[in-house]
Amino acid sequence: MVYIYDTTLRDGAQTRGVSFSLEDKLRITQALDDLGVHYIEGGWPGSNPKDLAYFELVRGLDLKNSKIVAFSSTRRKGTKVEEDPNIQQLIRTEVPAVTVFGKSWDLHVTQGLGISLEENLELIYDTIYYLKKYFDEVFFDAEHFFDGYKNNPEYALKTLQVAEEAGTDCLVLCDTNGGTLWYETEEIIDAVKEKVKAPLGIHAHNDSDMAVVNSLIAVRKGAVQVQGTINGLGERTGNANLCSIIPNLVLKMGIEAIPKENLKKLYSVSRLVSELSNRSHPINLPYVGENAFAHKAGVHVSAVEKNPKLYEHVEPELVGNRRKIMVSELSGRSNIVSKAKELGIELEKGSPEVKRVLEKIKDLEAQGYHFEGAEASFELLLKETLGLTKKYFELKGFRVITEKRSENEEAYAEATIKVEIPEEVAKEKGILDRFEHTAAEGRGPVEALDKALRKALEKFYPAIKEVKLTDYKVRILNEAAGTEASPRVLIESTDGRKKWGTVGVSPNIIEASWLALADAFKYKLMKDDEERKEDE
Repeated sequence: MVYIYDTTLRDGAQTRGVSFSLEDKLRITQALDDLGVHYIEGGWPGSNPKDLAYFELVRGLDLKNSKIVAFSSTRRKGTKVEEDPNIQQLIRTEVPAVTVFGKSWDLHVTQGLGISLEENLELIYDTIYYLKKYFDEVFFDAEHFFDGYKNNPEYALKTLQVAEEAGTDCLVLCDTNGGTLWYETEEIIDAVKEKVKAPLGIHAHNDSDMAVVNSLIAVRKGAVQVQGTINGLGERTGNANLCSIIPNLVLKMGIEAIPKENLKKLYSVSRLVSELSNRSHPINLPYVGENAFAHKAGVHVSAVEKNPKLYEHVEPELVGNRRKIMVSELSGRSNIVSKAKELGIELEKGSPEVKRVLEKIKDLEAQGYHFEGAEASFELLLKETLGLTKKYFELKGFRVITEKRSENEEAYAEATIKVEIPEEVAKEKGILDRFEHTAAEGRGPVEALDKALRKALEKFYPAIKEVKLTDYKVRILNEAAGTEASPRVLIESTDGRKKWGTVGVSPNIIEASWLALADAFKYKLMKDDEERKEDE
């Protein structure tokens, strides 16, 4: 049995740009408990009011699987343990377990703390011995242990022995600087096991991209506790990623950690932490990234259609993820058939329809289109090519003017647009004039164009009001062309229920933006029509 110890709420919160609110921390706690994590390190109650408030409020959660852990340092130098405010704050949390960290690298003792090596041992012993009177479990994080061992093995081991004598429940070996390689981890843990008998844990950072492998090697060497964070969040390059460690332990190593059936919740927990940390979800994460089970090359797709094992090391559903078939210039007919099937459209691989769609996609991608991040544009393209959707509006022309009147005034833009609405739509709405000619202003040309298009369409299609643009990205395709380079515009939109991406490419950035905008509105109207038909 290996116990999973999550430190997302403390170590993960030290990630640059991440600041969890109190409510965020409680939501993540509930999700981790639901996942089946054994220990959740809630924070350092002596360091800030938010963490102190967390330990008060977390008592109100009905946790089924997880123990909440409070974190602190060993007692301060020159202070009695019973008088140390950080230690007393730990006791007031009334949690079942605490983790204290202490220095195991002599360099940190003499230069960081500025005390003697012997006094540091006293800090470790006094703190653990004292806390054992108040808590069911006390863990000792041997900070910088691997660097300490490489510099002074005798002293590093002595810090562990003192913690063991004081009664610690687990000696957690920390690779705090993240620079230890796998073979060093093996050798050092072997040496540790000759000197101490207490259970071992591992706390690895990822500065040399070794955090996950070092954690797994530690388990193979007998470690029973693995510390890490969701998505590998953490200071500098992050901590060991539990979203890789947990499935590797359960699925690959056959080691009991969280219940196997709970693995299917891993993807949603990973996404939740990304959302609450206000970061884009890393698409290349193993197991839980959007690309983890994505297939682009036609040969791969054809093989996966026959047997997913040919190009997938585990079933995506086991970790709550799903297979994605990408459509691109590398696509074969299998990609088109598979993608159409996802959309509820049955196509034969050798059919002329598939050939027609494939030729169109390859022609567009040769111009710079990119459908991997714009699946809504692909769905529109597919259904328009197959005659499965109607025309909602037709552009009859637009003009965009940008003006800046003086050095100190902000520039602004004005867009004028003319569109034609299909006759049957105008009749249904009781509107005689099918042509809409409108204008709107915006702080920039894309905002002005967006407002003008909405104004033209809303009286025919009121649902357009629900659409909001949530992201706008521009990529220059042929940088060497300088100002003549073609931009690709990717737009993400939402109606409050779902999100979708659209794309436009043109040597003119305004036209590229128009193409992506138009697709965003067409997609919304098409999906609404499909939902109405299903309801009927």
